[in-house]
Amino acid sequence: MGLPQPRPQSYALITGASQGIGAALARDLAKLGHNLIIVARREPVLAALAAELEAAHGVEVLVRAHDLSQPDQVSELLAEIAELEISILINSAGIASFGPLAKADWDYEISQFELNAAAVFRLTYAVLQPMLDRGVGAICNVGSAAGNVPIPNNATYVFTKAGVNAFTEALHYELKGTGVTCTLLAPGPVREAVLPEAEKSIIDKVVPDFLWTTYETCAAETLDAMAKNKRRVVPGPLSKAMNAVSLVVPTGVISPVMGWFYAKMS
Repeated sequence: MGLPQPRPQSYALITGASQGIGAALARDLAKLGHNLIIVARREPVLAALAAELEAAHGVEVLVRAHDLSQPDQVSELLAEIAELEISILINSAGIASFGPLAKADWDYEISQFELNAAAVFRLTYAVLQPMLDRGVGAICNVGSAAGNVPIPNNATYVFTKAGVNAFTEALHYELKGTGVTCTLLAPGPVREAVLPEAEKSIIDKVVPDFLWTTYETCAAETLDAMAKNKRRVVPGPLSKAMNAVSLVVPTGVISPVMGWFYAKMS
């Protein structure tokens, strides 16, 4: 069972497509011949990406500039795609915050929940039944290795990502034998292949470059996992190590340590 084949009337819909993992996946899917619907807030960035991909690969790229942290804009997007054939859905858009929840900007925390969790839920539900009716489709939701662990000073983010992790893996099992697949992408740290020295954090400087996952390698591993109908993909050596540690080290040990680190990031 592989990814759905590109067809003239079908589209791969990618949220968070203006940068990072979403943009890398858009480039790879266009290279495979898929028409795209790319979604993010920044219309000029999306338009430039659309022009690039249409010129390079001869595919159709529809630009949909929406802020998916706003429920009404999710509704607008759902109305716009209602009559289109979505063969692939990749929910990549997401934001994070750091610091104690009680001191957080409440509006931002709500926006984080709406984007990271509610929009994923609504978009997945919207495309699911049409995919089942056709007997073909692929869904990938971007959760996080952070969703494995209760992390103080990152509470809203881990709340949303733990939900996406469990939701996606539950659907993976629900959809067995239907022709529709559902894969969780649970990355740890991901970054550009080349990072200017001035932009490097302490972690960038301490962790050797070869251990990092780039957006491009993350996208390649993700599409390979989707093609093989894997339940979960954790790309890159650093992410795999963090994922393994989070699953075996007792919560009482790892959570305070990670909470201390995330407090520094706030």
